[in-house]
Amino acid sequence: MNQQLTFAPADDGRWEQYDQLATRAYGHPIGDITHLREHADLRVAVRGGRVVAGGLGLLVDQFFGGAPVPSACLGDGCVAPEERGDHLATDMTAERLRPLIERGAVISTISTSSTGYARRLGWEAPADVLAWTVATDDLKRSFTTEDFEVEHGLTDEAEALQRDLARQWNGPICRPAWWTRWKQDKSNLTTYRFARPGHPATGLLGLTTKRHERHGTSLVVHDFWAAGQPTAAAMLAFLGRHNTRARPITFRRGALPPYLTLLHGLRHHRTTADAWHPWMLRILDIPGAIRFRGWPTDLTTAVPIEIENETGDWGRWMLQVRAGAAEVFPTYVQGQVTFTQRQLAVWYAGGYRSTTSARMAGVHVASEKALATLVRSTAQFEPWLPDHF
Repeated sequence: MNQQLTFAPADDGRWEQYDQLATRAYGHPIGDITHLREHADLRVAVRGGRVVAGGLGLLVDQFFGGAPVPSACLGDGCVAPEERGDHLATDMTAERLRPLIERGAVISTISTSSTGYARRLGWEAPADVLAWTVATDDLKRSFTTEDFEVEHGLTDEAEALQRDLARQWNGPICRPAWWTRWKQDKSNLTTYRFARPGHPATGLLGLTTKRHERHGTSLVVHDFWAAGQPTAAAMLAFLGRHNTRARPITFRRGALPPYLTLLHGLRHHRTTADAWHPWMLRILDIPGAIRFRGWPTDLTTAVPIEIENETGDWGRWMLQVRAGAAEVFPTYVQGQVTFTQRQLAVWYAGGYRSTTSARMAGVHVASEKALATLVRSTAQFEPWLPDHF
């Protein structure tokens, strides 16, 4: 490994090399490397003419506070096994982020099992990510469709519904036009719409059906979007009607929104939950991230805060919120609340649901009132990322 290492965008030849490298590093083919070729930015590290590391980057908007925020979503990164142990992944991450930052990204999201490595680079998880499994018989006994009609297929109206519902959470991606086709082709998704007779759709369900190795089928839910509790109950009842063919229903990691319809609706609560590696958020540009985000329209405040920067130093900032907008700028005033880089990301995503949770997470507080104001400013919506990349 004495030859010089260089970083570069991937041309056709390097893209093919990276596809082969990823297959070797992961132990199986990574289909997204091919599927996302027209939409993703691929950066690679080259040594001696060979691609030895790389990864994809997507520049998309994510909803925070009801507003779209430009985000660098990183995925499918890997380093050749023979190159590991020399901090190449850290340098590769910086090279992958750089072009996306130049194009306007102010935050970054990743989903990785290497959470310790990600935390060292400034990412943090704002919420748990779980995959839920429940018996179809339990759903059938516990939920009814009432007067909802179910129709097969995705329509423009249903896609608009999904975007409107996505705004009500912190984290969902504002799906670009190519996103749905990519997911449908990748996972062989079947989509259903739910509506009361004569009314617009209020629910959208996307699932995959696979033949079970022994009997019947296995059903995995990828999309579960409901405008209210009656719609969610109707969607769960529809899934329960699969009980003669599929014994359990699995909600893919993060697919089930963090609301209580399932918890409160089951007669016998026999769900199982599998913890997955969480999605993680990093603030790349503090003023830009604050400016793009949505904020409560009924909140007017100015709070001095201190934030750790990437070199470990601390900067003093004044956060001002007014009429649904906010800005942050340097100040000499001592901060009343102190955030590390990672704590800032959790607060930004609404991950601190109370002052108690913030303090228990290590947020340093000089003023309990100031902390309460900050928690209120981002906790209007809950963190949830049902999208995978």
